[in-house]
Amino acid sequence: MNRLLPLVLLAATAGWTSIQAATGEADPAALERGKAIAFDRNAGNCLSCHMMDDGELPGNSGPPLIQMQVRFPDREVLRQQIWDAAVRNPQTVMPPYGRNLVLSEEEIDLVVDYVLSL
Repeated sequence: MNRLLPLVLLAATAGWTSIQAATGEADPAALERGKAIAFDRNAGNCLSCHMMDDGELPGNSGPPLIQMQVRFPDREVLRQQIWDAAVRNPQTVMPPYGRNLVLSEEEIDLVVDYVLSL
């Protein structure tokens, strides 16, 4: 039996991509999907407020998304921030992507994985 199988199953139930949980590295295809959602002006729209990666015409009302693994060593804290930033900061202007169903749970996970790669 593959020794990684229990990790993959646990990761799938926790919302992580299987490859990332089993190896500690994100799947390049999943990162591209997360990036596409983050850059999509009709979906994540992260560039409207944040400078990130190779995004064009970024906003500056939010912090630049750099060194994200250092800033968010706990993946779940970043996921909660994207799901509903008002939990930690009631005065935030960041949209509650999860609470308002702007993004699906899978889309949020993909964006989290992508943002953590920055």
